[in-house]
Amino acid sequence: MKMRNITFVRLIRITTLILCIAMTTMLIMPVTKHAKASDKVVRVGWHEEPYFITDQFGRSSGYTYDYQRKVAAYTGWKYEYVKGGWSELVQMLKNGEIDMLGNLSYTEERAKDISYASLPMGTEAYYLFIAPNNNEIVSEDYYSLNGKKIGVAKDSIQRDLFKDWARLHGVNATIIEQTCTEDESIQSLGTKLDAFVTMDIHGDPDTAVPVWKIGSSDYFFAVSKTRPDLLGELNAAMNSIQDENIYYNEQLYEKYLKNSDTRLYLSDEERNWLSKHKTIRVGYQDNYLAFCAMDEKTGKLTGALKDYLDYAAGGFENAELNFEAISYPTASDAIEALNNGEVDCMFPANLNEYDSEQLGVVMTPPLMRTEMDAVVRASDQKEFVIQDDVTVAVNEGNTNYEMFLMDHFPGWNIKYFVDTPAGLDAIAAGEADCVIISNYRFSNIAKQCDKLHLTTVYTGVDMDYCLGVREGDTVLYSILTKVTGIVPDSTIHTALTYYSTEDAKTSFLDYIKDHIAAVFLVVFAIVILIMVLLLRSIRAEKKAMAEEHLVKELNQQVYVDALTNVRNKGAFAKYIEKLQDQLDRDAKMELAIGVFDCDDLKAINDQHGHDKGDVYLKTASRLICDVFQHSPVFRIGGDEFAVVLQNDDLKNKDELVERFNKAKEEISASTGNKWEQVRIALGIAVYDPNIDRSVNDTARRADKIMYENKR
Repeated sequence: MKMRNITFVRLIRITTLILCIAMTTMLIMPVTKHAKASDKVVRVGWHEEPYFITDQFGRSSGYTYDYQRKVAAYTGWKYEYVKGGWSELVQMLKNGEIDMLGNLSYTEERAKDISYASLPMGTEAYYLFIAPNNNEIVSEDYYSLNGKKIGVAKDSIQRDLFKDWARLHGVNATIIEQTCTEDESIQSLGTKLDAFVTMDIHGDPDTAVPVWKIGSSDYFFAVSKTRPDLLGELNAAMNSIQDENIYYNEQLYEKYLKNSDTRLYLSDEERNWLSKHKTIRVGYQDNYLAFCAMDEKTGKLTGALKDYLDYAAGGFENAELNFEAISYPTASDAIEALNNGEVDCMFPANLNEYDSEQLGVVMTPPLMRTEMDAVVRASDQKEFVIQDDVTVAVNEGNTNYEMFLMDHFPGWNIKYFVDTPAGLDAIAAGEADCVIISNYRFSNIAKQCDKLHLTTVYTGVDMDYCLGVREGDTVLYSILTKVTGIVPDSTIHTALTYYSTEDAKTSFLDYIKDHIAAVFLVVFAIVILIMVLLLRSIRAEKKAMAEEHLVKELNQQVYVDALTNVRNKGAFAKYIEKLQDQLDRDAKMELAIGVFDCDDLKAINDQHGHDKGDVYLKTASRLICDVFQHSPVFRIGGDEFAVVLQNDDLKNKDELVERFNKAKEEISASTGNKWEQVRIALGIAVYDPNIDRSVNDTARRADKIMYENKR
């Protein structure tokens, strides 16, 4: 009986062991399979920019490089890069010498030797390029191509597209298939080749000028027939990429291909329009900084739109644009002027397709984009986002905001007011719940909001500002659409940031009006103080000298910031004025202005209290003073500081900047308190009499550099 029990126990143990081994095997098998998949080596072709880029630090990037890395994220592939010319790599793919190649357009002939992915990795356009000094081939005459030598990449889609294009336009030219790189083909323009057909990204005003667009095509990843195991994984990965981000291809295009130099040229039809019309008349909404306004001193346009039009005027290689800006009280007035033929386009326009159709207007791609905030009572800030019944104050004639509310907040009740200040007063009085305003325009009303105890809440929605063009003005629309592609986003952002603060500057007279009682008391106190000093000065010269010293101390305090104990904005203005006087007397002087901006001050005040915000500013001031020990430091705004660099600090400015950035990181790393983790943007500009009319110009350049670094 005992032996039977022992045998039964052994049987149970053996069975349990077998089950454990089986379960372990089942668990290990998929892991092992995955490990093998992640070790799979794929030989991929590496060709020229912008599909494959190596920067000055040896780091890789590019349209195809980034796409392949995204594919590897889903497949676990390891890449072995094989460099070569594009035609050479296509042949290597057919021969099985590489496993995969990107940027191949589909042709039935190629499909016999290679396998294509099921989804395209992008779309590319092809242009016919000539040398800049070629006067024989002209865009007005297709027949000027007759008898000319036209280069195309061997076995490329460009060859077939050009054949079809030439047949359509009755062109009889000699096609020469190239096996070298795209750059080598472009360099042979004017010698071995009269023209070369390639992608728009290869345009360059110095080497290759586009004449005609030949066509466009989707392009794909292609896999060698010798590696059928890759195709299924590739297709699955590309489907996953599209599921993850349906705009992935477009975003890569924006990153690497958007700034094609073919955009720098206008067509003959577009140039003829400009020749006939001479000037593009732009109607704009007045009193709408940071976007647009009429300068009261000059009567001309100011704001981000001015900078935009200035850049666009000289942005094309084969044409110059002339703009005439005309102001109107409201956007509605500008649209009415557009429909009446008074202007050729208007700004700002923000209409959906239906509303624009009703008004007979079409929208260009956006010139600018802004976050939209709701100005609300500070006491309602938390509850506003969940409030159902909302009354929004809107300026009369503000078509853009009316349409914005219809699109994004159709349930809100609109109440009209003559202007934004009247709407803010209505919020404070409980007659409305909010005003919608661009984040770039809040600084213009910040002063009134502080008085009325109002604050902002982000609506979660952005607004695009476009140019509105009359329906039927197709050539002008084409020109203005091209303009939106040549003005850099950085230029627009810098302009918006600059003008958003420019309009909010408070004059000395405004300050007196707002603080008349305090000013009167100060003046009265000063008068009394002077009288006392005069009376005491009669008694004794020694006492008078002591009182004179007291006055000097009081005067000094006027120019000292009470919180940080550095000099204030008034002292900065005096200091700049003194430097300017020396320069005006032909004094030889070298100097630089540094401007600092403290990030996150508002967030710290809101989340941790203004006392912590004061700690943040003191920490920032102490850091600036410690690094720039031999330069005067000024607090010129709520969260802005400035230094004037001369002598050794000017010579060592680059070293000081490095010390500043290092010290900033060390301070932030040494504490867990947000209000002690300073984040400061810095911009330094050196005075240059060739470009600066005054020291103030140098300060403004430093401010712009700081905001660009901040971005």
